[in-house]
Amino acid sequence: MQKKVICPGSFDPVTLGHIDIIRRASRMFDHVVVGVLNNVAKTPSFSTEERIALLRKTLDGIDNVEVVGFDGLLAQYAKDNNITAIVKGLRAVSDFEYEFQQALTNKKLNSELETVFLTCNSDYMYLSSSIVKQVASLGGDISPFVPECVHDEILDRLK
Repeated sequence: MQKKVICPGSFDPVTLGHIDIIRRASRMFDHVVVGVLNNVAKTPSFSTEERIALLRKTLDGIDNVEVVGFDGLLAQYAKDNNITAIVKGLRAVSDFEYEFQQALTNKKLNSELETVFLTCNSDYMYLSSSIVKQVASLGGDISPFVPECVHDEILDRLK
């Protein structure tokens, strides 16, 4: 049986930290779905379609990864698409508290769904999409934070 997992997120914009988690998941599992969703608690800088395009460009060449957009409950999306696990990256203890609550909720909604936590690479412990947005808006260099192949597209939107 093929192990199909999902790496969900808003990816607004995609960062090197996101890519690190997705690449590592692609080595651990047969098929990785990168699920781009709208977080109702955030105002996105990029449309869902733009975020999908940026991720596809960045992940080009990783054969077992697909990028999709979706709305609704993650647990239901996983059930409907034969996804067995959620992969989430953790930067700090504060991430764990929130993600643990989400994992328990998803498990309650879909008893077959597991959550796998990957600790981030220490190079990206501080990195978030919010940090990228802040640095760009203040005229700073975001090249250490985002994939080179989409750097200019991200910078053009955020500056």
